Amino acid sequence: MWRRLLLLAACGFAIGCEAVKNSSSVSDNHAAPPATSNKADQVKKSLQGTVRIDGSSTVYPISEAAGSSFHENFPNVDVTVGVKGTGGGFSEFVKGNIDIADASRPIKQNELAECARNGIRFLEIPIAYDGLAICVHKDNSFINEISIESLKKIYSADTAPKTWKEFRADFPDHPIKIFMPGTDSGTFDFFKEIVVGKDGNIRSDLTPSEQDLALVNGIASEKYAIGFFGASYYFESKGKLKALRVIDPKTKQANELTVENIERSIYSPLGRPLFIYVNLASVKRPELRKFVEYYIDHADKICRSAKCVPLTSELYKTVRQRFDDRVEGTYFYDEEGKSRVGTLSDIYVEKNLTQPK
Repeated sequence: MWRRLLLLAACGFAIGCEAVKNSSSVSDNHAAPPATSNKADQVKKSLQGTVRIDGSSTVYPISEAAGSSFHENFPNVDVTVGVKGTGGGFSEFVKGNIDIADASRPIKQNELAECARNGIRFLEIPIAYDGLAICVHKDNSFINEISIESLKKIYSADTAPKTWKEFRADFPDHPIKIFMPGTDSGTFDFFKEIVVGKDGNIRSDLTPSEQDLALVNGIASEKYAIGFFGASYYFESKGKLKALRVIDPKTKQANELTVENIERSIYSPLGRPLFIYVNLASVKRPELRKFVEYYIDHADKICRSAKCVPLTSELYKTVRQRFDDRVEGTYFYDEEGKSRVGTLSDIYVEKNLTQPK
């Protein structure tokens, strides 16, 4: 696992913000700043410690931006953010090695069991929306949209066409170069369940990477490539790639990958929520507690700065209230351990909470 120490960003967010001028200049008569300002500064400087985060590469830009902005306001608190992948982050979280796990999927049953065995109690916090970008080379002119069945045909080990022509007779007779996130990625887990099913198998003759930018660059360099990753990396790299419209199995409508379509749950079934999971024991520490409060309260602006899709203001109010109330458990499994299906607004309701026994 590698960690990146978040440095003080001059703009308040590490991604996508414009620099602003420092307004705290000294006046001509060198008058002291107001006492209230001194007191506020003292309170900020008195908060000390370290917040340890690891996990999803998709959530990483959001947590990095949150940590950078927080560090600007509370300079004696260091926030470290790793990108081990959702599975890798949870492997540390269940052992109590980190305070927060970034996750691009809900916690799994085996991870819940590990938390229970190790006495790790947690808070599940939805923080943003995302969609899986299905991308090809920017000069690809023979495919513009794709269905879930077609994705299954390309990625499933049971079919695994070697060339585009084998995939579809009127396509070019060139090898398909396939990219995907590594198996520790929550993006991989989400894609696999939607496309080939929990019991299905992904073909092995492809190029995996835990680093989304490596996937972006790989597809950009291969004329007959296809691959997938989190939407924020596509939004940052629009000029490099072409995103395919995804056909909704229910409506049969081909929908573009846009912020608006993700927000409105139109980009289906490849839209999803993103999470941070917070170790409840860590919340006792004032620097961690303040950081999570700051993260939630500024999430809309943080997400937009990181080119991610924020939740609605109403959902953020609910998220903050449940954090304040220290509501433990998950909303994404029923009492029998079965995954709940639906939009975040449908699932993240009180009746669906499954708490540790």
